Amino acid sequence: MKRILSGIKPTGQLTLGNYIGALSHFKEYQDDSEPFIFIADLHALTLPIEPEELRKNSRDIAAFYLASGLDPKKATIFLQSAVPAHAELNAIVQNYLYMGELRRMTQFKDKAAKLKETAIGLGLFAYPVLMAADIILYDADEVPVGEDQSQHVELCRELVKRMNHRYGDILRMPKAVVPKVGARIMSLTDPSKKMSKSDPKGDIFLLDDPKAMRKKIMGAKTDMGPTVTLDPLEKPGIHNLLTIYASLDGISLEEATHRFDGYRYGDFKKAVADKLDEVMIPFRKRYDEIVESGSYREVLRDGAKRAIEVAEKTLRRVQEAVGLLVV
Repeated sequence: MKRILSGIKPTGQLTLGNYIGALSHFKEYQDDSEPFIFIADLHALTLPIEPEELRKNSRDIAAFYLASGLDPKKATIFLQSAVPAHAELNAIVQNYLYMGELRRMTQFKDKAAKLKETAIGLGLFAYPVLMAADIILYDADEVPVGEDQSQHVELCRELVKRMNHRYGDILRMPKAVVPKVGARIMSLTDPSKKMSKSDPKGDIFLLDDPKAMRKKIMGAKTDMGPTVTLDPLEKPGIHNLLTIYASLDGISLEEATHRFDGYRYGDFKKAVADKLDEVMIPFRKRYDEIVESGSYREVLRDGAKRAIEVAEKTLRRVQEAVGLLVV
């Protein structure tokens, strides 16, 4: 079966955008693929974060994975930091990527622009190197990502070409997979910006009370004209709400648009809010039960054992190929 690898960074509260773009898709891979789904806690250290916040966020993501339908008997669910091979392979492959390539990464440029140069850590600059190590450790065939991460997967592909050309076919070539619908959920207050964990009014957080979620949908920014039509340029607010509805209902944007053609905004928002309740209320109940039981801990321990078994084989293969003495 093809190998799938994906992970979520435990920084800030996860949003509806994270659910639609990632969490809701993970369970789709486990019946006909071999998914390795991890919590990218080492990546979370690239910007300042309080230790307790990091621990809580990591726990929440583990619970979210299980609440979204991932079955630990079918998927390997683990903490990145629990598998030493991530850091060990990172130390090797950083020598095969270049500073000029890393400087061109859009995500680094965007984040660095908000910081003083003295506050930009090496980890932030070299984020794509560790991400490449994450991917190649598990011989991943496909890497489901949001649009903002696809550039990093392309850099990983360049690394694979470079090392395979020099040492033979030691690494598997991955490809990025971006969801057709819902890859980019926008802020409810400013549809020109991505929903990004930092706007309490424009972001729907997965730990929001259902009433708060509903209130945010009903208060979402709409556009000129009284009725629903699909126009991402002229009606970005409506387009965003249609994307949310279509993603939660498992239909195309075109189907959602046809369903709500001619609806007035108030009635349309109510339908979106109802669909959100339908999906999120059971999801939140499952999350609460998982956190209360603590069952996620055993899942992470078992997942780490399986991940270590696979990752160490790749690490040893790379070590031997580049000339390190393996004893």
